[in-house]
Amino acid sequence: MERGQLRDVSTLVVTVKSPDEFHDDVTNGLESLKHGDSVDDMPTLSFTSYDDLMETLTPRVLELIEAVRQEAPSSINETARVVDRDVKNVHEELSRLAQLGILFFEEDGQSKRPVVWFDELVITLSFEPESEDTVTTASAGVDDA
Repeated sequence: MERGQLRDVSTLVVTVKSPDEFHDDVTNGLESLKHGDSVDDMPTLSFTSYDDLMETLTPRVLELIEAVRQEAPSSINETARVVDRDVKNVHEELSRLAQLGILFFEEDGQSKRPVVWFDELVITLSFEPESEDTVTTASAGVDDA
């Protein structure tokens, strides 16, 4: 999705899927597109294990995401001040989040302003792979600034 389209979407869905499940989803989506059918365009971030999810979206990272969303800092340095953390550490975490598509940077001269494009982060965990009967959902809301 393009940045402009992301601004119109209010939810990011985070899931845990095996590489095979992820491959099947992508393959099915491509087949649907080939046949002119629509595909689910809900932005989704998939991790391959619960450990990867938990190592990436730690409480500290979620606090950083929420601070960027609520405070709308104008630069990485200002973001570090807002969360009262080291600039280098904040820069590394923001860069990782940008690589994952959780946020993006708007450049203004020398400054890079982090932007969180969603209002709500929904984490969906299926405890029975291959079955959609049992799904547990936890939400971490990120309020508008």
